[in-house]
Amino acid sequence: MAGRGTKRRGTARPVPGRYPVRFGLAELLADADRPNAWLLTVDEVAQSYVDLDDPTHLEFEYVRRIGDVIDCLADGPLEALHLGGAGCTVPRYIAATRPGSRQLVFDADEPLIELVREQLDLRAVPNLRVRISDGREGVATRRDGSADLVVADVFQRAKMPGDVATLEFTTDVARLLRPAGTYLINVADGPGLKFARRVVATIGAVFPHVVMLADSGVLRGRRFGNVVLVASRADLPVDGITRRAASAAFPSRVTSGAELERFRGNAKPIRDDEALDTPRPPWNVFGLPPRT
Repeated sequence: MAGRGTKRRGTARPVPGRYPVRFGLAELLADADRPNAWLLTVDEVAQSYVDLDDPTHLEFEYVRRIGDVIDCLADGPLEALHLGGAGCTVPRYIAATRPGSRQLVFDADEPLIELVREQLDLRAVPNLRVRISDGREGVATRRDGSADLVVADVFQRAKMPGDVATLEFTTDVARLLRPAGTYLINVADGPGLKFARRVVATIGAVFPHVVMLADSGVLRGRRFGNVVLVASRADLPVDGITRRAASAAFPSRVTSGAELERFRGNAKPIRDDEALDTPRPPWNVFGLPPRT
């Protein structure tokens, strides 16, 4: 694994504070336990955690799961497309662990991206471009077979936009992936996991190989949380993903095959013509302690 602990280029230290952005009020907070690590929130909902001295440090549980899946893919640089950027934690991770990768981020919040460029040294990430666009419009501009990896982690005001969960959009993602390419999507849901089941049905209608990673408490309906779905037209490294998930600091359950079909049940794919209201987390589930 290359790049672990690599120091960033010399720039001014980020300035903690609040900054107005398109979808609310962003805040940059220093981590008291790591000398150059920063939490980025919007309206007190955590968006990204970035360690400028060690981009391989992934603080959020679901982001660590995404990183573990990426580590299990075939060796070498990746042509990666990211839908949703914020602090660009995953692109930084790929740049550090897979040198030579070329990456493109689509994010609709231009003031937030400018904040990250200026305060969190985004320009220092090699071979990374960021375009201001929502994910769906951005994907439509990409040519067929142009990506090894697509990562969708798109949230606006704590909710996932419904148009990135549909069958039509998933089909367009499949179009731009190479034959062995991988699609990773982060979904947030609560007790009953009705929305997650429908996203599984949607992904499964397009990709023959799907794997789900989630905390067992989320799967049992005990709390609202993240579900990471991995999909491909080629076989996925299920054994490697399972080993990583079991040995992680916060272990997750890996579901695939017949077990995933049982999880899906009779859920139907999501289509563009639905008026879909995606789950909204309870206040502060992904955020900060209340201010005093």
